Amino acid sequence: MASLIPVGDTLGAAFIGFGFSCVVFGVSTNQVFTYFQRYHGDKMFYKFVVLLIWTLELIDQIFIGHAVYFYTITNYSQPLVLLLDRVVWTLIVQLTVGAIIGTIVRLCFAMRVWRFSQRNIPVTAAVVALTLAELGLAIAYTLRCFQNPFLAVLPNLKLLASLSLGAGVLTDIFTACALCYFLRKFRTGHKRADSLVNSLQIYAVNTGAFTAAISLLTLIFYDLRPRNFQFLAFYFILSKLYAISLMATLNTRRVIRGKGTEREDGHTGASGNISGNRFYVPHTSGYPGAFSSPGEVSISKGLEIGIHHEVSVSTDIESQVVSPYAHPYMR
Repeated sequence: MASLIPVGDTLGAAFIGFGFSCVVFGVSTNQVFTYFQRYHGDKMFYKFVVLLIWTLELIDQIFIGHAVYFYTITNYSQPLVLLLDRVVWTLIVQLTVGAIIGTIVRLCFAMRVWRFSQRNIPVTAAVVALTLAELGLAIAYTLRCFQNPFLAVLPNLKLLASLSLGAGVLTDIFTACALCYFLRKFRTGHKRADSLVNSLQIYAVNTGAFTAAISLLTLIFYDLRPRNFQFLAFYFILSKLYAISLMATLNTRRVIRGKGTEREDGHTGASGNISGNRFYVPHTSGYPGAFSSPGEVSISKGLEIGIHHEVSVSTDIESQVVSPYAHPYMR
């Protein structure tokens, strides 16, 4: 009878998923520590979101650890527990906790879509609707599991699980495409601004594609082999990848010190133009004491004008896309 239990595909897969989730949770925790160390003066909203996500991640990891401990230690040498007993409650609740984490992160990215799309209601509403639909389906799946918490009935919930995971994949892809589309409109032809746009586009594609790929793998393994825990090996790390993607977004804001500390030659606004040791004054008629026509003042001795300014800025990399080169309506 015990041979009917594929231990490697159930307990083995769950154990591997737990190990990887510990590593990813460590990376996420390190990013949270970096955030509070670097941005201790950040907005309270950002701090609240970061603390909320990390707390949910901790709860999620505790639930995963409890489930793995229950099957591998508490019920050691009793593999029939998987078939005859109810699925441990922490394993079921963990599904919803992971979905809640993903929802919070997706809503944060929906705010980015709202910002970069210049408050495009239809596109932002589509992202929010897909996100909430995925959460609703995940909660419905959890409730169905509590009603009949046996491993043998998981194939009966395949449609509900597929819709939930599929909505997650679609949301990630749609969000990444929307960000890339609207970011493209911020191109101005200036190298510095366009390089930031390119960086944000690459980042949006990479994060969206990675989380979508893990969601898709979870969906495929659940549909193909719903009676084992192979799909959980991917699902255990999915929510933590969402958390990492959000933390990476917050931590891309950098403190820039010493930028602009250089000698500047060339156009200086209304003051004139410096070239070598000659100072060219533009036409400024209409002002008392102004030159009536462009003039040239020769400096007998070498004139060197050094402009030194040190900038200390704590800014979001996204804000640099719309300043200083963007059009006024983008600022």
